[in-house]
Amino acid sequence: MSKLTLGFISAFNERVEPLMNGTVQAEGIELIPTYSHPAETFWRQLKFGEFEVAEMSVSSFLIARSQGTDMIALPVFPSRRLFQTELSYHVDSGITKPEDLADKRLGVAEYQQTAALWIRGILEHDFGVSQYKIHWYMERSEEMSHGAATGFKPPAGISFNRIAPNKSLASTLLENELDVAHIASPWVLRANALDRSSRIAGKGDWRTIKPLFSDRMAEGARFVERHGFLPVNHTYIIRGDIYREHPWVAANLYDGFVRAKALAREQLAEQIPSALIFGEEYFSMTCDRLGDDPFPYGIKANAPMLETITGYSYEQGLTPRKMKVEELFAADTLDS
Repeated sequence: MSKLTLGFISAFNERVEPLMNGTVQAEGIELIPTYSHPAETFWRQLKFGEFEVAEMSVSSFLIARSQGTDMIALPVFPSRRLFQTELSYHVDSGITKPEDLADKRLGVAEYQQTAALWIRGILEHDFGVSQYKIHWYMERSEEMSHGAATGFKPPAGISFNRIAPNKSLASTLLENELDVAHIASPWVLRANALDRSSRIAGKGDWRTIKPLFSDRMAEGARFVERHGFLPVNHTYIIRGDIYREHPWVAANLYDGFVRAKALAREQLAEQIPSALIFGEEYFSMTCDRLGDDPFPYGIKANAPMLETITGYSYEQGLTPRKMKVEELFAADTLDS
């Protein structure tokens, strides 16, 4: 049987890289990989559906799926972060702790993105700061955003604003036009077509910008102890036409992702630079606090996380109802 050739777009991720570079192959499938910044990846797929297989924002996927898109997801979650620990505040804002964010100006790249979804949910449920008590500012323009493809409108009752086109999250925070912003993401300062923070840095003294959580590991341990998981950011989807014509692709791709992650884990010790002080010790400490596998795949291992994020999406007015797991993921992966 000849292999089915599929276009595959993803950001670089060490857990997926063996599948991208061909070291691991999904049975019966030839993948043609394209590397892209996540913001551009999701925008291209949501707006144009360019690729048969694509990395995808979980939040944007939930919205698109609730609107009837035929994209179907795999329970593969290669990217997880403690998004609340990526918030930084201006020292003149009067902020010293998360509870102080009520009535403050908070900037995010995009209101509907997964990072912002988690930030709002965690601030509300863990720290008692209602999403309706914060003044939200969004950097991406209406045209160049994931929301442009999903018809995003600010939920009723939300204080929603857009950052001026000649400014960015970084510049407005630095110039004290925002009190707090999500700028410590590993992606936000990398150049891409959607985000301006990599191009407009602003003027001021960066010593006036402080992390909301000074001890990220302690906050991570607190979150995991309470919730039992690390928040996910991305998943992978199969375009609807491919899934309908070749439903077997889902199980084969999922198996490939699982094997790729296992291989990456085996090679992890080699990837930690020997010159990095406390490198292996830091990884060991991370596993001690967050679990031996902080990046589990499959439905069963992610049930609490999926329950939480679908609940947050509905609660925040991004989806008209709480989405069900069986609506989101390919049938052959529901028992994973």
